[in-house]
This record gives sequence, C-alpha cells and structure tokens, in this order.
Amino acid sequence: MVGGIATLTVAVGAALAVSGLTAGPDAGPTSAPMPTAAATPSPVPTPTPTPTITEFPANTVAYDPAGLAQVDVFAVNAGLPVDDDPYAVPSEAIATPRAAGAPVFADPTAEPIGFLPATLPFDGTSVPVVERQEHWLKVLLVGRQPVPSQGNAAQVAGWVRAADVDVVPSDAHVEVAIGARTIDIVRGEERQTIATDFAWGTEATPTPLGRSYIMTTRVVPEFGYTRGHPIVYLSVQSPTLDGFGGADAAVTAFHYHDERSGAISNGCVRVDPAAIAALAELPEGTPVLITP
Repeated sequence: MVGGIATLTVAVGAALAVSGLTAGPDAGPTSAPMPTAAATPSPVPTPTPTPTITEFPANTVAYDPAGLAQVDVFAVNAGLPVDDDPYAVPSEAIATPRAAGAPVFADPTAEPIGFLPATLPFDGTSVPVVERQEHWLKVLLVGRQPVPSQGNAAQVAGWVRAADVDVVPSDAHVEVAIGARTIDIVRGEERQTIATDFAWGTEATPTPLGRSYIMTTRVVPEFGYTRGHPIVYLSVQSPTLDGFGGADAAVTAFHYHDERSGAISNGCVRVDPAAIAALAELPEGTPVLITP
C-alpha cells in the first residue's frame, strides 16, 4: 500500500511527489510510480468483453472495506476488468466516492472485487463514468489487472453503486492523435488544439493507446527535465514495463521536456510549456483518449 508523501515515478521518467514512492529512476522499492517516456504507439488494447444487461438490480449490502483489496495506482488485481471499449469517449460525468469509499465490482450481480477509497496519496479517486444505469455506474479506474510480463496491463474499469458516489458534470476531455501529432482539449463542439508536435513512446516502451483519465497533477522539483512545470499523471500504465525507476508501477504522464518530438520517450507524452500549462488546468478525472 502507498503511504505518506514521496514521489511517484512515471514511466516516462517523471515522478509524483507523494510519500512511500521513489523520486527518480534509481529510487528504491519505496519510490512512487514514474510516468513512462513517449515513443512508438503501443499495441491496441485487447478489451475484455463484459456482458451487459439492460439494468442491473440494486445492491444495498454493507461491505467491510478491510476485507476488500484497495484499488490504487499500485494495485494488481486479477478481478479488475480491462476496459472493453477503449476508444469510446466517456460520458460527460465524473464520479467520486462518498464517505470512506466505494466497493468496486467486476459484475454488479456478484461480490465486490475491490474498494476505491475516498482519498488516496496519489489521487485517482475522481473517475470518469463510461456507462450509467439507475443503480450502477461503470467507471475507469487506476491499477492493473496483471503486470505486462503476465498479461494485458491496459486501462481497467469496474462498476460502483450509484448510492456510493457523487457525480458531477465534466465539460472537457483530451484527445491525443499520435499520427497527426496533435493534442486537443475538447469541450462540446469546441476543440482547442494545444500541440501540433510532441514526443511519445518508443517501440520498446510505447505510449498506451485508448482512453484513460487524469489521475493527479503535481510539480516534482526533483525531475529537473520538467524545468519546474507540472506533471499530469494518467490512470493508465506502460504496456511493456512492470515497474519503473524502482517503483512497482509504470505510470504514463504528460510532462515538459526539452526534447519533445517523435518516438523517443519511455511512454510519456512530452510537450511544450504552453501545452502542459493547459493540461494542468484540467481537473482530476478528466478523460484522455490516445489514438494511433
């Protein structure tokens, strides 16, 4: 489990200033997950289809959080389904757990497979809604089903009960087109292009494709290459790295870098000062869609 406030190393070579996590590439086992550097686009995520019925029945059972695995950036939980529609834009809503948190379900008719706390050291608890029913919401989540060396480490999702979360509107999402080398912030019919070139992951450490969301945004002075600009960490992790910089996570992120053109990173998306400033203004939970 994550504790305190250290640094979360991004697979790109960035890190989160949160305790219990490494602050750089040579950090030890207690370092935070690093954003992955960007280069060649990653393989298209292989979705795990989940049968859907018209409406799932209500569930009012009181579950003990102590008996459920915590869903956080370091979680590796075989019960977490891989997102089954990775290129769909999430609905314009963000859910946040009430009270202590919300049980997470792979199947709303079965028992919960995890617990999403109301707060986490590295955030990630404001989650985009991808499907909405009267009693249930399907949301994107942090963590991985397996690590890449053991299977498909793409973006994960899960169901939470509508009664366990607060839902607020989301007026924006980010679209990254690697082939076109553009990054847009989309609000309704309005599209703001904030980058016309950037760097992405190499063939060995590709930038993960599909949808994810902004997990947290932090300034990490220890990472000199950011020149003091914020790092915008995403919920999705590297498709090829089990960990990075001594941390048990390989988080993808947007960040500033002097070298920021082409397939040259460890999976992160490197951008210029204006682009990272615009991305850093977006709230946690904002959906991000990365396409080839």
